[in-house]
Amino acid sequence: MTSIIDPADDYLTITAAEEQMKINYARMKKENEEAYADLKALSRVLEAAKKSSMRPPNVPSVEQHATHLNELDASRLSLAKAIRDAEGTLASKEAELTALKQEARALEDSDPAKDHQIQLDGSALRLKIYRGLGFEPVLDADGRATKMLVRSESGDIHSFPSDGTKSDFDDADQLWRLATS
Repeated sequence: MTSIIDPADDYLTITAAEEQMKINYARMKKENEEAYADLKALSRVLEAAKKSSMRPPNVPSVEQHATHLNELDASRLSLAKAIRDAEGTLASKEAELTALKQEARALEDSDPAKDHQIQLDGSALRLKIYRGLGFEPVLDADGRATKMLVRSESGDIHSFPSDGTKSDFDDADQLWRLATS
């Protein structure tokens, strides 16, 4: 029986087994720590991916973004209308300015005193003054005065024939007497 159990051999086997177990334990511990480190790294990557996939708090939601786009579109349309109206007003003002410039050039080129002199015939002006004083000549077909209608201060109308038998002074004197009566 002694040959079956050899304590030195058994001790060496046990020591070798313990040594192998220590090596296996150290290797397993190292593998476990590496796996734990990989797990931590992957967890950090997962958290970063979760954060990056989520909408930041300062970015509006899909509904808010759609509402904002609709508001901007409405604003764009109203601005386009305002621009169109302003361009129409501008075009009308430019046309008005052009017409006023043409009128100003025409007024600069014209001589108002000369135009007025042409428009006012001396005899027409005298006739108007005479009518204002109450004297209205009655003309024949040839344009000569045949008689004078005189409106007096009292409102009566007198007829004075212009036959040329008296002097101009006497005719004027008689006409003024009729006008002041």
